[in-house]
Amino acid sequence: MLVLAWIHLFAAVLWIGGMLFLSLTLVPVLRQDSFASSCRPFFKAVALRFRRLVWMCILLLLVTGPLLLGRHVASPLAPTAWPPVVQAKLALVLLLLLLTAIHDLFLGPRVGRILGVPEENRSDRDRWLVGSSRWVPRLSLLLALGILLCAVTLARR
Repeated sequence: MLVLAWIHLFAAVLWIGGMLFLSLTLVPVLRQDSFASSCRPFFKAVALRFRRLVWMCILLLLVTGPLLLGRHVASPLAPTAWPPVVQAKLALVLLLLLLTAIHDLFLGPRVGRILGVPEENRSDRDRWLVGSSRWVPRLSLLLALGILLCAVTLARR
C-alpha cells in the first residue's frame, strides 16, 4: 500500500506542480513584451509536452486511487456511506477530469486555431472563447488544490 500511495502522490504532485509552474511562472514571463513575438510556438510546445505528462498522471491516479479507496471507506461499493470528504474529493476529481478533457480535446485546439487568425477576422464568439479560455486552467488549478485539501484531510484521519 505504501508504494501505491507514493505513486498516487507522485502523480498528483507532478500534475499540480506543473499547473502551478505554468500559471505562476511561465505564463507571466511569456506575457512580457520582450517575449511576445516568439512565445506562442514555445508555449504550444511546452503545453503539448505537459499535456502528455498530465494524461500519464491521470492514468496513474485512476489506477491507484480506487486501490487506495479501501483505506478510507468500509465498502467501496456503497458511495452513499463514504465519509463526506471522500465524496467531496471524488466529486472534485470528476469535475477536474471533465474540465481537463474539455480543455485538451476542444478548447485548447480551437483557441490555437483562432489565435492563428488575425484579430480583425475573428468573430465575437471567437474573441469570447479566447478570453474565457484563460479561466479554464485557473479553475482547474483551484479544483486540484481543493482535491489536495481533501487528500490532506483524509491523510490526517
